[in-house]
Amino acid sequence: MSQPAFEVLESTQVRVDRWANGKAEAFVDHVAEEIPVALVYNGISHAVMLASPSNLEDFGVGFSLTEGIIDHVGEIYDCSVQQEESGMTVQMEVASEKMMRLKERKRSMAGRTGCGLCGTESLKHAIRTPQPVPNGHTLSAAKLHIAFEQLRQQQLLQLQTGATHAAAWLAQEGDVRIMREDIGRHNAVDKLIGALLRSGEDVSAGAVIVTSRASYEIVQKIAAAGIQTLAAISAPTGLAVRMAEDANITLLGFVREGRHVAYAHPRRLV
Repeated sequence: MSQPAFEVLESTQVRVDRWANGKAEAFVDHVAEEIPVALVYNGISHAVMLASPSNLEDFGVGFSLTEGIIDHVGEIYDCSVQQEESGMTVQMEVASEKMMRLKERKRSMAGRTGCGLCGTESLKHAIRTPQPVPNGHTLSAAKLHIAFEQLRQQQLLQLQTGATHAAAWLAQEGDVRIMREDIGRHNAVDKLIGALLRSGEDVSAGAVIVTSRASYEIVQKIAAAGIQTLAAISAPTGLAVRMAEDANITLLGFVREGRHVAYAHPRRLV
């Protein structure tokens, strides 16, 4: 898969007036960038999402799997990123049978930060029931909490701008091996899953950790990747809990300050 030959800034400097204790001072701040990203399959535009302009090959691959366009990474023959006047395009070439599937359920989707259903045509397309993930690994609770502390220090764009979410892969040994940031929590998860697929990382043991709430879309995405455990710094939704129960996913929320709440299948945490 080809790499882009250009650089797009993830953040921009802006001049601001910062108020504190009744006084104002001139200050140079950093703000996170977001751009329209078109996902194009075999020359046909499928979706336009707003995303941070980084790791877009990972985004395209992860989105393709978690949206059910492909079943495994080998069905993407090529992936390249092109800079356009009004945004970026991720061009992907997929297997012809997958393109037929895509045409059958084609939709035009304009994504927004934090929105997981923009452009869905009908209720039956809104919530897809994933296949249950297998039973398997266990994960140390102590290592999980250490990983969240490590993740906070690795979120360079968040530390600079205060505007992004992160999703990271925590290996069973306790190492945070891959991390992706984005203005959208769903995008961050798609980028992480794409990076895992492209790297060949074994996802049969370990966990995805996220700096957001655990929405049902995130549970759905990690189920599509066959990942068994999701841990979030904030709360899950009721639909996310029910989906995690049905998909055999260990779902943890409020993972912070040495505490957590297990909402589904807690047996994997030791």
